[in-house]
Amino acid sequence: MMEAYPGGRPAPANSAPESFENFDGENLDVMRYLNGLRRRWALVLLCCLLAAGLAAVRYSLTPKEYQAQTTIQIERKRLSLMALGQASWLEDWWNQEYYPTQYRLLRSRGMAERVVLNLRLHEDPSFTGRPVEAASDDEIQTSLNDAAALARLGSRLRGGLTVQPIDETQLVVLTYRSTSPELAARIANGYADAFIQWGIETRISTVGKASNYLTAQISSLRQEIDERQAQLNNFTVDHDIALDPAGEALFQRRSTLESQNNQVVTERITKEAAYRQLLNQPDEVIANSYSDGAVTKLEEEVAVLESEYQTGLKTFKADWPDMVSLQADIDEKKEQIRRLTRETVLRVRAQAYAEYQKAVEEENTITEELRKLADEARGYNSSALEYKNLTTLIETRKDLLTDLLKRQSQTEVASRVQPSQESNVRIVDTAIMPGAPFRPILSRELSQALTLGLLIGVGLALLLEYMDRTVKTPEELEKLLGLPNLAIIPDIEETQKRGYLSRYRYTRNYGYSYGGQTYGYSNDRPSKKKKGQEKSETKIELLPHHNPRMAICEAYRSLRTAILLSSAEALQVIAVTSAEPGEGKTATAGNLGVVMAQLGRRVLIIDADLRRPRMHKVFEVSNRHGLVNYLTGQVELEKVIQGTVVPDLFMLSSGPIPPNPSELLSAKPMTDVLRYASQHFDLVIVDTPPVLPVADAVILGPQVDGVVLCARAGVLLRDDAIHCRERLQYEGIRMLGAVLNRFRSQPGRYTRRHKYYGIYEESRPAEEKQRARSNTAA
Repeated sequence: MMEAYPGGRPAPANSAPESFENFDGENLDVMRYLNGLRRRWALVLLCCLLAAGLAAVRYSLTPKEYQAQTTIQIERKRLSLMALGQASWLEDWWNQEYYPTQYRLLRSRGMAERVVLNLRLHEDPSFTGRPVEAASDDEIQTSLNDAAALARLGSRLRGGLTVQPIDETQLVVLTYRSTSPELAARIANGYADAFIQWGIETRISTVGKASNYLTAQISSLRQEIDERQAQLNNFTVDHDIALDPAGEALFQRRSTLESQNNQVVTERITKEAAYRQLLNQPDEVIANSYSDGAVTKLEEEVAVLESEYQTGLKTFKADWPDMVSLQADIDEKKEQIRRLTRETVLRVRAQAYAEYQKAVEEENTITEELRKLADEARGYNSSALEYKNLTTLIETRKDLLTDLLKRQSQTEVASRVQPSQESNVRIVDTAIMPGAPFRPILSRELSQALTLGLLIGVGLALLLEYMDRTVKTPEELEKLLGLPNLAIIPDIEETQKRGYLSRYRYTRNYGYSYGGQTYGYSNDRPSKKKKGQEKSETKIELLPHHNPRMAICEAYRSLRTAILLSSAEALQVIAVTSAEPGEGKTATAGNLGVVMAQLGRRVLIIDADLRRPRMHKVFEVSNRHGLVNYLTGQVELEKVIQGTVVPDLFMLSSGPIPPNPSELLSAKPMTDVLRYASQHFDLVIVDTPPVLPVADAVILGPQVDGVVLCARAGVLLRDDAIHCRERLQYEGIRMLGAVLNRFRSQPGRYTRRHKYYGIYEESRPAEEKQRARSNTAA
């Protein structure tokens, strides 16, 4: 097999998918965001706690406010009748501005000032905010006489009032808010009483003014009637007038003639329009309309003859006797049409003109009669007309006087109703002193704050999840790389929270210094260790050997099965790499070698990371001589292969760090190493450096049967994963699949699976666990 390596065998390359969809451009993944909320529950809880704390501080600092409510009914109907009209409630019934006006009056500054004066709020320390003793009586009186001071008190009072009408009713709720419960009830009731009092006073004032106005108008009318009557009597005596009834007939004749004149003018206009229309219409249209169908009949006969003529032309010539006769008939019919049309047009137009002229003559006749009647009317005695005008004026004034006397009697009736103090506004429910503040309410403040904090927390968590560019689930990794998930390695730190893996830890991460730039992650967290704890700790890479029944070990056995079944041909040389440092490739290579050796196979692990080797620390073997010594020709290969604590598992450490790792790995001795290893071992696992920082893994990729790509959940960036895949594909390297390391359990099948194996680990008998610890310590 090994003869087919570079120079012999081309490296097989797995077929990449035709196209990779952009992960960010796919449909919304609801489970991804739900899992993000689950991971960031502490952030949501913190936002809720902060919001609740702020709400509690606000509640403690906000003054307590009380509110009292008074319900009143406002009717449109008024009990009194106004002086200058009929019952005014009939007028107000369709007045759409009535109720909005009442609401505005309730909120007006004048109404507030009236309440201040009625309740003497200027003396109430709970309203003014200062003791009564702080101001003398003179100062209080001065402030009330000062319009500006009273306006300020009214404006201050208006700030706590709310007027809320109840839909489809005549009820209005007056609500007043104050820091004093007793003051809130007083002012709410005071507003209702002041509004009722204002309505009564307004009505009384209106009725009084109307009565005075009517009395003045009646006196003025009586004086004017007496003067006009005296003027009429003097005029009759001076001119000795005897009225002629013919004057009325004259006016009646003129009215009749004017009516006839209007009809004649209308008829003349109609006749003229008809005549003008006939002049403008074509002769053919007039003939067709007024010939009783004669023209139409002749045209139809001509059409029939012309059709026969056109048919005959297909057989005979035009000079054929029958054709000549047929043409003569056609010409004769057309001549008849022209003659009939001319006669009809002349007849119709002459008739229309005659009717028009007749209407003009009638109009002229009536106009002349009107002119003569006007001359005759001017000849009547002007004194008679003056007498009639005076008589009409006196009768009109007498009718107006009668109407005003009637209204004055109605006003007197209304004035007798005034002492009853009735109003169209009545109180339905009086305000009572509230027993508890309406604002702030601790439960409402906390619920609103918790709701707001929850929304903010969830929003921040979703935003962080959206901005998180790392790979967190196997599905994301598979979509990004287009490779199968060979195994999912759970996070041991999460299992420590359950209390049964406290002895195990991740070893220190490391970074690469390449080209003056450092790559990698540092996740060291200094922790306090108890005395003697160092001896009981086991490196995570050797868990399948020291504690093979753990859930993590089962995950590595699943990886072993997936690799063995990933190809139809036997895989002898496998490289383990990652995109960036800290992805768990060394742990994956070491534990994979352990579980492969547990099948009874001879396994060799080659530490090809010549920049920052760690495999010798994992298996606690010497690194004085290793792969670098062989590649530089210093030792033989058999002398640098070492055994490990795991049966059937051997290791080739890296040796001293060389100055040119890439040149050594690309040289022919490295091919000899892989050829020798594949001949003497069942499986060779090569631990290579990360792909993105250095080119070592790309150099070794074509020399192996397949590459396993490691990715750390929550650390590997999506762009880095895509760049790593593209770099390996560009070199034609065969990728067997991906391993997701340090995966934290999420809701779903992974949680149930890991929880099942965790319970299995905890269910081990105590003596078996103790025996495992003893073997580990030994």
